[in-house]
Amino acid sequence: MNPTKLLTLVAALAAICTTTTTLCAAAALNQPPSGFTALFNGKDLAGWWGLSTEDPKKWRALSPEDFQKKKTTSLVDVKQHWRVMGGELVNDGKGLYLTTEKDYGDFELLVDYKMLPKGDSGIYLRGVPQVQIWDFTKEGGKWNIGADKGSGGLWNNSPGAPGKDPLVLADKPFGEWNKFRITLIGENVTIYLNDKLVVNNVKLENYFDRKGLLPKVGPIQLQTHGSEIRWRNVFVREIKSGGK
Repeated sequence: MNPTKLLTLVAALAAICTTTTTLCAAAALNQPPSGFTALFNGKDLAGWWGLSTEDPKKWRALSPEDFQKKKTTSLVDVKQHWRVMGGELVNDGKGLYLTTEKDYGDFELLVDYKMLPKGDSGIYLRGVPQVQIWDFTKEGGKWNIGADKGSGGLWNNSPGAPGKDPLVLADKPFGEWNKFRITLIGENVTIYLNDKLVVNNVKLENYFDRKGLLPKVGPIQLQTHGSEIRWRNVFVREIKSGGK
């Protein structure tokens, strides 16, 4: 065979193999383990809408018409700042937070994330902030408010309250995927980050009403701002009465 044709054939085969490998890798993502349901289907934003940091009592009090208008408007913002790439949810560090259409009570949440420097994000449980995610390096500029202790704490709990700071620094270096396992039963949260216990059965305070109880049900929100962040393998297992 002509050497030029041979090189062309080899390049074409390499491209096919690369494409196939990428597609297979994407297909392997977002497949829930037994007992869990995927909140992100790996293809589009079905099942999600957009909210910021908003007291659930206020938007739940809207009329059906006003709520639908709010939701429709939010989806315009979501499409501007969120996209799906290779089985990953990608946010540009701006816009509304991706919010489940469904409400959850007690649950176990599994989620992977990968963040760039200067990021400051989190996960809202029942619509209440938050399991903290942020740049834990000195260059991130937030050591003065606790970023040096790492991600995974209930940062919006009161100063000095249990769980506000994670028990250990468990973040992986930038460019690597981090894995959360978050359990919320009643008002208490247990969090593992990269298989390390960072919050141990601690009350999540109601940010919107410090003296009030945590809502019994509410959405799960993926909060993002500061820099690009990616999410994948977002799975939930609803826990029935009795904690099982």
